[in-house]
Amino acid sequence: MAEDLVLDTAIRNWVLVPLSVVMVLIGILRYFVSKLMRTFQTPDGKIIKEGQVIIRAKNLRAAANFIPAKSFRARRTYYNNEENGLLHVPKGQAPNQAQMFSDPNMAMDMMKKNLSMIIPQTLTFAFVNFFFSGFVAAKIPFPLTQRFRSMLQNGIDLSTVDVSYVSSRSWYFLNLFGLRGLFSLILGEDNAMDDTQRMMQMGGFGFDPSKSLGAEKDGLDIVQHDWVLPKFEQRAEAVLRKLAK
Repeated sequence: MAEDLVLDTAIRNWVLVPLSVVMVLIGILRYFVSKLMRTFQTPDGKIIKEGQVIIRAKNLRAAANFIPAKSFRARRTYYNNEENGLLHVPKGQAPNQAQMFSDPNMAMDMMKKNLSMIIPQTLTFAFVNFFFSGFVAAKIPFPLTQRFRSMLQNGIDLSTVDVSYVSSRSWYFLNLFGLRGLFSLILGEDNAMDDTQRMMQMGGFGFDPSKSLGAEKDGLDIVQHDWVLPKFEQRAEAVLRKLAK
């Protein structure tokens, strides 16, 4: 049977609150350090142009049913024409992946991003593991199943403790992956980036326009056009006739 614990207020004052403050300050410091390490690169006009084409094609797919069928077919031909369509990428013009990976600027930027994430988190985890390890820091105000024990009670090997109690090491991981909302308020929505997104971006060397153009071209090809405006006119006419009676 799970045991109920009485949490000391000193743990809240000297473990829970300092650990949360340290995680917030380290996140803000890491953001400014990564911003200083970021190298300015002149944007490629071709990539910007292709990105705008993709946005326009997506808008066409989203609003296809609000234009006549003839107009939609003309626009789709303008984008998907095999000779000079905006979304058509000839085989010889596809970017070489080996060339992208051999670009020293991309490799250096990627290395800086990885270092700005890995080194601070390694030092922070060592700091937390040395000073705050082994404490039961908080209690979740609602019951949980046994599946959450490994996530909430990392560092505490007691199966008799209720699952709703959170260890200090687990509190560190919860703050590590759950402070995006707070960082968006402090740094701005466009500047906030949590560690889950950083981990997803590790190993990616930028935008591949050929794949995006090809995917958008395929999506535009399979759109089934169904003009909805005549139906609205019929419905409006029926409503007006009912009101006129």
